[in-house]
Amino acid sequence: MTKRDELLTVVQVLDELGGVSRRTFYRWREIGKAPEGFKLPNGELRIYRSEFIAWLESLREAA
Repeated sequence: MTKRDELLTVVQVLDELGGVSRRTFYRWREIGKAPEGFKLPNGELRIYRSEFIAWLESLREAA
């Protein structure tokens, strides 16, 4: 049995990033610099934890 990948809300991602504003996060999405996510039918955004971690790792590699 494999563990399901956790779905994060925007608020959870912002908390993990330690103070990045919602506006900044959505700007990053506009320019393609945010982790991959998808919209639910109600319009809310979700990001898989694995995608978030991969995105963070890519930032480390770029630095």
